[in-house]
Amino acid sequence: MSSTICTSCINEDCIIKRNSHDTQVEVYLQRKHTIQCKKGQQFILEGAPVHGLYFVNKGKIKIAKTGYQGREQIVRLAKDGEIIGHRGFGSGESYQINAVALEDTILCNFPNELMKEMLKHAPNLTYDFMMFYADELNRSETKVKKFAQMTVREKVIDAILYIYRKFGQTEKYLNIKLSRKEIADFAGTTDEQVIRVISALKKENLLRAEAKKIGIVDIEVLKKEISEHNFFLDS
Repeated sequence: MSSTICTSCINEDCIIKRNSHDTQVEVYLQRKHTIQCKKGQQFILEGAPVHGLYFVNKGKIKIAKTGYQGREQIVRLAKDGEIIGHRGFGSGESYQINAVALEDTILCNFPNELMKEMLKHAPNLTYDFMMFYADELNRSETKVKKFAQMTVREKVIDAILYIYRKFGQTEKYLNIKLSRKEIADFAGTTDEQVIRVISALKKENLLRAEAKKIGIVDIEVLKKEISEHNFFLDS
């Protein structure tokens, strides 16, 4: 497909977009690749050679890695403007995660050498990336500590609130459909435990659920239940 144009992109949170009018960045933008992925298509394979950074132009992505006994662990969900593959960039030869499109998605790919050139010649972009990596480190450390202290119920609530913060809710339901297994893979628990917790939250009138659709009925009560685990640090 034809290349998307960074300067006219509507993703104001994207680091590249924010720096796209910088003359030190602009000269590199036409060398990126634009990739279209169908729903369910895997575009990063765990253990595959690193081919640069991916930026989500439009779509929803599941980022996961192989965990204990080969079980998939979803480490993050990504939306428009977010970066994928940044943990492999500059630090090794292979990706430590896999990434799958949850819906039809458009990606902007900046190969390794192009990204390195940009960072060497555009100090504002390099600064933005430094701050991004600092925030990522802070979130990772917070998540490890938080998960060690949470009950199963709190982990499931935390996962649902993360999804709400990431994708929002229109009318009754969250703006993304995930299976109970996918929620369990993100929350670090089992499908059965997720089913039990969601059932309990429905009975308490805190959630509504229908097949893969989940909606939050009383967000303030859910926030309060996990407030001691620094809810707002993992956005």
